[in-house]
Amino acid sequence: MPNITFSHPDYKDKTVYAVAGSHTETILKIARENKLPIQFDCQDGECGTCLVRVTHLGKTKPKGGPLTVKEQTVLQELGKLTADEIEQMSVDDFPPQWRLACQMIVRDEDLLVEYGVN
Repeated sequence: MPNITFSHPDYKDKTVYAVAGSHTETILKIARENKLPIQFDCQDGECGTCLVRVTHLGKTKPKGGPLTVKEQTVLQELGKLTADEIEQMSVDDFPPQWRLACQMIVRDEDLLVEYGVN
């Protein structure tokens, strides 16, 4: 099970254990279950309110999971990713640091999730 450390400039960091491999445990779902105040509106990857910066903490290659089409669109609209960066990520199979908490599925890897750092 991975450890996920949630960090916000105004709150004490909190590390939680997450269930990996369920294919349903998003960063937002884990945060809400642990009463962490990540902002969200739509929970469907369309508004960008739940923007987080994710840092892989392991020694192995980050797993991160692919961006959804909605996530790609919103991250481009927010200026966090360019079309060239999205193309390069698909070639390198390397996840970006900016994600939407409602879209990123947790894999078996330790993460630092920074929220409130838009």
